[in-house]
Amino acid sequence: MKCVNERRKGDETMGKDESNFCAMMSRMKYIDRWALMRNSCTENICEHSLEVAMIAHMLCVIGNKRFGKSLDASKAALIGMYHDTTEIITGDMPTPVKYYNETIQTVFHKIEDAAAETLLSMLPEDLREEFYGLYFKEEEDAYLWKLVKAADKFSALIKCMEEKKAGNKEFDSAFQSTKASIIAMELPEADCFMEEFIPAYNKNLDELQKR
Repeated sequence: MKCVNERRKGDETMGKDESNFCAMMSRMKYIDRWALMRNSCTENICEHSLEVAMIAHMLCVIGNKRFGKSLDASKAALIGMYHDTTEIITGDMPTPVKYYNETIQTVFHKIEDAAAETLLSMLPEDLREEFYGLYFKEEEDAYLWKLVKAADKFSALIKCMEEKKAGNKEFDSAFQSTKASIIAMELPEADCFMEEFIPAYNKNLDELQKR
């Protein structure tokens, strides 16, 4: 079936129904993270979101295989891919600022929701429903969102580890607080990932390739 928006070449109405959504998504690579920290290597939200998606997927697989759950690993990966796309509009708000006090946190959540609505409005109406659950938590996906949050923290932990390996002490405190926050989540999938997968991030390439 041909796209309903297809136009003949040279048609003066070409572009009338164009969507800006995917082009906006491509702007993720221009939003850098850790703005208040001295970085040995910069990280943008596009790189971060891919890592979050992969870890969220793995956490679901662990939950299904090790703990007999029936988690939708593919949806968790998608939520992870889109979880920071509102920052295309808001920019990356440093954690110490975002969570400085309850007032700032509440206001910023409202700003994030408004940014999400703006991005969703860029989609053709018949496609929006497919993306709504990637921006706003739905009751049936509550646990998936917890795992994505854990994956988000793991990605931050890995960044801290990489910076520490590079001799950057700027991330020492962030490493300790992030690790503690993951443990405090008390998620069995996260505990497994911490024990089995995180240690390897301290290895160099030769060590990773050894059998």
